[in-house]
Amino acid sequence: MKKHALKTMPSLNSDEEAEQFVESADLSEYDLSGFAPVKFEFEPKTAALNMRLPQNLLAAVKIRAKAEGMPYTRYIRLVLEQAVTRL
Repeated sequence: MKKHALKTMPSLNSDEEAEQFVESADLSEYDLSGFAPVKFEFEPKTAALNMRLPQNLLAAVKIRAKAEGMPYTRYIRLVLEQAVTRL
């Protein structure tokens, strides 16, 4: 059985375009290999944390956060969430 080539995803410039595409397209015909899971933060941030760190540790955190493409405060929150949810 010969497999057909998968279509590339179109550029969708609005939520409306995305909704219309998903409603009408057969997603099994498209190459979704470049997609990655995304985590949305819905919970309000109502508590604050103030802590002192060695300068070199904070610098390393900022470098790592930049490499991950996020603000360092969000990166710290992500690391804390991962630490408390690990078994």
